Amino acid sequence: MSNLNRFLGGSPGSVLVKLIFLSLLVGAFLAFLDITPFGLIEGLFNWISSVLDLSFETVREVALWAVYGAVIVVPLWLISRLFGSRR
Repeated sequence: MSNLNRFLGGSPGSVLVKLIFLSLLVGAFLAFLDITPFGLIEGLFNWISSVLDLSFETVREVALWAVYGAVIVVPLWLISRLFGSRR
Protein backbone atom coordinates (compact mmCIF):
# COMPACT_ATOMS: atom_id res chain seq x y z
CA MET A 1 0.00 0.00 0.00
CA SER A 2 1.48 3.35 -1.00
CA ASN A 3 1.90 6.23 1.41
CA LEU A 4 -0.80 8.22 -0.41
CA ASN A 5 -3.34 5.39 -0.14
CA ARG A 6 -2.48 4.90 3.51
CA PHE A 7 -2.86 8.63 4.19
CA LEU A 8 -6.19 8.89 2.34
CA GLY A 9 -7.59 5.63 3.71
CA GLY A 10 -8.03 4.03 0.29
CA SER A 11 -7.49 4.75 -3.35
CA PRO A 12 -7.80 8.43 -4.32
CA GLY A 13 -10.73 7.74 -6.67
CA SER A 14 -12.83 5.88 -4.10
CA VAL A 15 -12.09 8.46 -1.42
CA LEU A 16 -13.12 11.25 -3.82
CA VAL A 17 -16.43 9.52 -4.61
CA LYS A 18 -17.15 9.00 -0.90
CA LEU A 19 -16.36 12.64 -0.10
CA ILE A 20 -18.60 13.91 -2.91
CA PHE A 21 -21.47 11.69 -1.75
CA LEU A 22 -21.12 12.74 1.89
CA SER A 23 -20.83 16.40 0.85
CA LEU A 24 -24.10 16.14 -1.08
CA LEU A 25 -25.88 14.53 1.88
CA VAL A 26 -24.61 17.08 4.40
CA GLY A 27 -25.29 19.97 2.00
CA ALA A 28 -28.88 18.80 1.44
CA PHE A 29 -29.41 18.44 5.19
CA LEU A 30 -28.05 21.94 5.86
CA ALA A 31 -30.18 23.39 3.04
CA PHE A 32 -33.26 21.68 4.49
CA LEU A 33 -32.54 23.31 7.87
CA ASP A 34 -31.74 26.64 6.14
CA ILE A 35 -28.25 26.72 7.63
CA THR A 36 -25.35 28.28 5.76
CA PRO A 37 -21.65 27.67 6.39
CA PHE A 38 -21.16 31.38 7.12
CA GLY A 39 -24.04 31.24 9.60
CA LEU A 40 -22.38 28.29 11.34
CA ILE A 41 -19.04 30.13 11.57
CA GLU A 42 -20.75 33.30 12.81
CA GLY A 43 -22.69 31.29 15.39
CA LEU A 44 -19.48 29.61 16.56
CA PHE A 45 -17.74 32.97 17.01
CA ASN A 46 -20.76 34.39 18.86
CA TRP A 47 -20.83 31.36 21.16
CA ILE A 48 -17.10 31.63 21.91
CA SER A 49 -17.50 35.36 22.58
CA SER A 50 -20.37 34.79 25.00
CA VAL A 51 -18.44 32.05 26.84
CA LEU A 52 -15.41 34.33 27.19
CA ASP A 53 -17.57 37.23 28.37
CA LEU A 54 -19.21 34.96 30.94
CA SER A 55 -15.83 33.64 32.05
CA PHE A 56 -14.30 37.09 32.54
CA GLU A 57 -17.39 38.28 34.39
CA THR A 58 -17.17 35.24 36.67
CA VAL A 59 -13.46 35.82 37.35
CA ARG A 60 -14.16 39.46 38.19
CA GLU A 61 -16.96 38.48 40.57
CA VAL A 62 -14.87 35.82 42.33
CA ALA A 63 -12.01 38.30 42.74
CA LEU A 64 -14.46 40.77 44.28
CA TRP A 65 -15.64 38.10 46.74
CA ALA A 66 -12.00 37.44 47.69
CA VAL A 67 -11.43 41.14 48.38
CA TYR A 68 -14.60 41.34 50.48
CA GLY A 69 -13.52 38.33 52.52
CA ALA A 70 -9.97 39.64 52.90
CA VAL A 71 -11.31 42.82 54.50
CA ILE A 72 -12.51 40.65 57.42
CA VAL A 73 -10.07 37.73 57.40
CA VAL A 74 -6.73 39.54 57.14
CA PRO A 75 -7.25 41.88 60.14
CA LEU A 76 -8.53 38.98 62.25
CA TRP A 77 -5.52 36.88 61.26
CA LEU A 78 -3.16 39.75 62.05
CA ILE A 79 -4.77 40.31 65.46
CA SER A 80 -4.55 36.60 66.26
CA ARG A 81 -0.86 36.54 65.28
CA LEU A 82 -0.08 39.64 67.34
CA PHE A 83 -1.96 38.67 70.49
CA GLY A 84 -1.91 34.87 70.21
CA SER A 85 -0.06 32.67 72.66
CA ARG A 86 3.59 32.17 71.93
CA ARG A 87 5.34 28.88 72.60
